[in-house]
Parts: sequence; C-alpha cells; structure tokens
Amino acid sequence: MDFYIYNTLTGEKAAFKPVSAGKAGIYACGPTVYNYAHIGNLRTYVFEDILVKSLQYFRYQVKHVMNVTDVGHLESDSDTGEDKMAKGSEREGKSVWEIARFYENAFFEDCRRLNIRRPDVVCRATEHIEDMISLIRALERKGYTYTANGNVYFSIDKFPDYSKLADMTLDELQAGSRIEVDPHKKNPLDFVLWFTNSKFKNQIMQWASPWGTGFPGWHIECSAMSMKYLGDSIDIHCGGIDHIPVHHTNEIAQSEAATGHQWVNYWLHGEFLVVDGSKMAKSGGGFLTLTRLIEKGFNALDFRFLCLQSRYRKQLRFSFETLSDAQTAYRKLKGRIQSMVEGIHEGQPVRPEKMIPYKNLFAGHIGDDLNTPNALTVLWDVLKDEALHPGEKQLLVEDFDRIFSLDLLTPPEKQIPISDEVRIKELVEERNRYREEKNWAEADRIRRLLFEMGIILSDANGGTTWEVRL
Repeated sequence: MDFYIYNTLTGEKAAFKPVSAGKAGIYACGPTVYNYAHIGNLRTYVFEDILVKSLQYFRYQVKHVMNVTDVGHLESDSDTGEDKMAKGSEREGKSVWEIARFYENAFFEDCRRLNIRRPDVVCRATEHIEDMISLIRALERKGYTYTANGNVYFSIDKFPDYSKLADMTLDELQAGSRIEVDPHKKNPLDFVLWFTNSKFKNQIMQWASPWGTGFPGWHIECSAMSMKYLGDSIDIHCGGIDHIPVHHTNEIAQSEAATGHQWVNYWLHGEFLVVDGSKMAKSGGGFLTLTRLIEKGFNALDFRFLCLQSRYRKQLRFSFETLSDAQTAYRKLKGRIQSMVEGIHEGQPVRPEKMIPYKNLFAGHIGDDLNTPNALTVLWDVLKDEALHPGEKQLLVEDFDRIFSLDLLTPPEKQIPISDEVRIKELVEERNRYREEKNWAEADRIRRLLFEMGIILSDANGGTTWEVRL
C-alpha cells in the first residue's frame, strides 16, 4: 500500500518515494526558545508527530531532525524587527543563554505531555555555527552572495526559481512580506546570511567569522543543520504554513544554490490554529499555552484529540467550547475502551481474518495524507462491531494507538468534563449556604444529587472538598 502526502512544492498529493528505499529523512523547523510555545505551534508539532509515526507504521525507518533556534534572530521572518532572544532576556531579567535553556526545556515538556515523540536529532543553532559559516562560504565561492554594510546577503536575482515554493510572483512576495526598507540590499527580497553590523549594538551572541564577528541570519541554520544530519537530498521538510513565503523559500534558494540540485522532495505544511478568526501568535501577547489549558481543567491529550479531529492542512478553529466537546468525546471513547477491556476472556482465539479488513481500512486513511478524522471513525467502528470479541478489539486499539498516541488502553482518569465541573462547584457552594443556614434537608438533598452525579463530598474544618467516585 502506498503512502500519499500532499506536496506544497507541486500542489499535488503523490505517493511517497524516498531517496533511499525503506528510509525516510524528515527535517522539521523547531522552536525559537525565547518564550513558551503556544497551542498553534503545538498543533504543528502534533501533525509532524503523526507523520513520523505514520511512516513508521508503513515500515519506513525514519530519521527525524529538528532544530532549536537558540541564537538571537529577528522577530519577523525577514531581516527586520526585534531580536527575539534579547527581547526574552529583557522581559525576564535573565541572560539569553538562561532564556534559551529554560524555554527549550519547557517546549519538550509540552511535547512529552502531548505524547509527541522526541526527534532522533535535536540540533541547537548555537552548536552549529561553523556548519553555517561553511555553507555561506560555499555560496560565496559560487557567486550567490554580496557584502554590504558589513553584512553578507544572498542575492535572489542569481537564483531564477526563487518563488517556486510559494507559487507567487516576486512582486506578490514583496507585497506580502512587510519588509522594511534596507538601503543596503540590491533587491528588497535579498536576505542576510551573516550579520556583522546589525541595528543591535552590544549583541551578546556573536561568533568570529571570515566576514567579522557577528551572528547568522535565521534561514541559514535550517539549511546547514538539515544537510549535516540528512545529506543534501532530503525526503521531507515540515513546518507551519506561515513559513512558506519567506523562511522556506529562502531555505530552498540557499540550499539549492549551494548543492546545484533539488534539495527537498516533499514539503509538508500545517495550517493555522485560529481563535475568533485570527491565527494564534506570540506577538499578540494573549496567546494560549498548554499549561493554560491544563489550568482550566483540561488534559494535554484532550488537545491532542482535538487536533486529530481535523486534517492538518485545514484550519483548526479553537475555542474552549470546542475543546470541552473534544474532552467529552475523548473520555467517552476511553470509557468505552475500558469497558471493552473488562470484557476480555482468556483463551479466546484471535481471528486475523476479522481484523485485517479494519487494519487495511485504517492504513488506507492514514496513508491518504494523514486523514486522522477518518481513521478515528474506523476506531469507533471497531468498538461497535459485535462480530469482534473484546480481545481482538483490544489488539486493534493498540495497533491504531501507535499513531494516535492517546493512551487509549490506559484506564481513564477520575476526571469530569469542564462544563460539569462548573456546575458541581455551583452546587457545592449552594449546599454550603444551606449548611450555614442550618437548612439540613436542602443540604442533604444536594449531597444526594451530587452523589448521583458521581461526586463524593468531604466536609472538614477547611471547607468542603469533592472527588469523582470510582
């Protein structure tokens, strides 16, 4: 069975054909560690995790490489804006190195809670400066660069296919990039490979280079590190859809200028998570983190389940109402599976002929450009099929959860939907008022009502607490 993915470069869905038979090399743009990842960022990493696990499900040997941008680069994708690392340092009163490590750890903790598999290679930009310098020198030797005002620029006029990924004219790219005027650029779309003279004086993160002491532009790190670990012909490059017109376009230009051939065969991009019609972004100041969702009473896997209910190339409209619905559906699913597990009897023979059609159907949906909503439907069909005994269903659930990573066979936590939690708190407060008024009949009535809802109350000197009964 072929594995089909949508290639942004061609605008078509095609069967995956790896550079090396049976292997898949994936490079994913990782976090810039100056702040927490927001849930829009995390949606992209969930999609990439599904991709990695799906390729493994199809028996490919996957090598997944992700960068960590821990060197200061500018706030916009172009060569403008504020230095992100310096901005974080100023905000929190820590050194840029402390900021980088703190938020790198926070990012991977979010990934752990979301059951996102850690990449095989996690490469920090600050540990690969020499690789970047080597790539820039190769571009310099081939005539793709020029130096102005102490900075090394890539000349896009030397690379005729510059706009092929975005499928836009140069005028359209320039109009959409919000680039500030840089009088030192020959073309407004040229980009910096190495800064020795930026607008940031006393830059902390600087390194010696053939062009003077300075720091790399953002785009060069992904090209240098991906080729270091995956070679100069890469199967798949992933990222968010916002990377297409600038970052990934620039990556292609510098990489293919250096190698002289096509660099990446398949480009996959995750769509935005949107709130009230706008994409989630750190620049807005009010972005939502995974920790914030947990503080509101949700589980990290509630959010992962929400992500799986939508295809990665479709915008995901987020609200706490949609997350609450996903939470309810996820817990209903886990409850159904737990009841199924309790019905398993020893000695029931496994009948492959009953299971194989479901495995093939599931693989067909996953192999259709990661169609997780339809794959979830197959899971529900398995649970409803009375022709399968519980042991066979358990094996299928375990098989599917290699990709879903929803801990489906782990007993459900003693939790309730957030909408019910609000109602429970209201009833507890109402009962406490009756107790203060010594209206014991009404207080007992509410206790019985809560017990019927599955809630046990405990009264102590510190007040009333409640928990979900088994």
